[in-house]
Amino acid sequence: MAQPAMLDPQSQAHPGAAPTTPAFDPARAARLARRVACSPGAQTFTTHTPLTGAPLATLPMSSREDVTVAFDSARGIQKAWAQTSVEHRGAILLRFHDLCLARQSELLDIVQLESGKARRHAFEEVADCATTARHYARAAKGYLKPRRRAGAIPVFTQTIESRLPKGVVGIVSPWNYPLSLSITDALPALMAGNAVVLRPDKQASLSALSGLDLLIEAGLPEGVFQIVLGDGSTTGQAVVDLGDYVCFTGSTATGRRVAATAGERLVGASLELGGKNSMYVCDDADIPKAVEGLTRGCFSSAGQLCISAERVLVHADIYDTFVPAFVEAVRAMRLGVELDWGADMGSLISADQLDRVTGHVEDAKAKGATVLAGGRARPDIGPYAYEPTLLENVTAAMECRDEETFGPVAAIYKVGSDAEAIRLANDTEYGLNSAVYTRDIARGRRIAAQIRTGTVNINEAYAAAWGSVAAPMGGMKASGVGRRHGAEGIHKYTEPQTVSVQRVMGFGPPPGVSDKRQAKILGMALSVMKKAGMS
Repeated sequence: MAQPAMLDPQSQAHPGAAPTTPAFDPARAARLARRVACSPGAQTFTTHTPLTGAPLATLPMSSREDVTVAFDSARGIQKAWAQTSVEHRGAILLRFHDLCLARQSELLDIVQLESGKARRHAFEEVADCATTARHYARAAKGYLKPRRRAGAIPVFTQTIESRLPKGVVGIVSPWNYPLSLSITDALPALMAGNAVVLRPDKQASLSALSGLDLLIEAGLPEGVFQIVLGDGSTTGQAVVDLGDYVCFTGSTATGRRVAATAGERLVGASLELGGKNSMYVCDDADIPKAVEGLTRGCFSSAGQLCISAERVLVHADIYDTFVPAFVEAVRAMRLGVELDWGADMGSLISADQLDRVTGHVEDAKAKGATVLAGGRARPDIGPYAYEPTLLENVTAAMECRDEETFGPVAAIYKVGSDAEAIRLANDTEYGLNSAVYTRDIARGRRIAAQIRTGTVNINEAYAAAWGSVAAPMGGMKASGVGRRHGAEGIHKYTEPQTVSVQRVMGFGPPPGVSDKRQAKILGMALSVMKKAGMS
């Protein structure tokens, strides 16, 4: 098997043709295809692997009518599913956790074949599925249990808040994390007693179907979780139009349309959208640690990660020390498209993404930016391979300064103070993720509190916050609304219901007591409650 290519900008193209990638097992593809909610004789589409450009699988497409049938059948099944105990649902997720780890080699192959990413980054998806399943399997009972709340009149009013499932949740997921983003948002929805209809991106079809396959093997009843396949404008739109709640991950432009549709229908929606994330290296940072973290944080999944960084802010006092070390580490990265460990970065997903990345870099170069590392496509490695790229002297006139590249391109900026770094980190319409590298944790926390992003990592690029699945994760500003993970990640799939029981003392005047007298009595009671420190 060919070895990953070392990336020196002065080197010649890696000799020889790109390695041959094994085709996806046709028998397995046919079995997974049977899990697609579609009519007999449905139209089909063929996916191609970005690793080599070869055909990957031919799968059926779901029409709008198929989506309607899926929702109708899911609504019938959901009522019975909601009656199962949280413990029963949790046991299924724990078995799914074990299956993800036991079948990880197979899952890693599928994720790589569909996304083109390196195996080390595909593993993040398997780990995310297992971690999220374990968390909600064990924490959902606490998140969902009825809670006693303070009554209107102490002792005489008993109030309980309960959490009821929404019904059938519609999920539309993207291509960049084909397994993780297809499955992990469904897990808390299922734990809350909902049914789910998912429309993954067509390029994520096999990963999503494989996740569903494992959930059913773990004991999930048939029909509680259904997958429909097709284009976003038709099949995806149908899911948005029919869901009792909508969960969407994708571009900000599409997210605005999803939010408008959900708002018109008066149903809830959570949206994780684009980002223009920054990492700030303070003057007291541990430089080797920061170099390692930024190399991962900028180039994981070839930069096709919503929470990866495209802006690197470096304090002026260490700029001349840090930047050469960072450039050296990026030039030494191994680029490869093998179904094996060893590559530091894989391929972009498609010709469109390659065109976008190339366009941003060429635009920056034409307007005066300096390429410190990378800056070119590598068709000798794979059809959509592009070197991890660092730019300097990026200005507001360049497309990559404010637009999300969503590829392996990061711009380095010199800043003179924490205040300047904070200003630049916030100088974007987005607010998804950020990172701060400093030896002074208190300083890092002060900086973090002033950065308007949903997650901030201190001395880590993204994995610390992303992997803390008991805490909420999501975006501010144009990076979206709502959160995944933690209590918010499951509560969004529920309707809170308040049930209050009134005993003995009521709110209306008893016989023989005037309205005026009753109001005085209640007013005195309110004063007593305030003096007693009651909420």
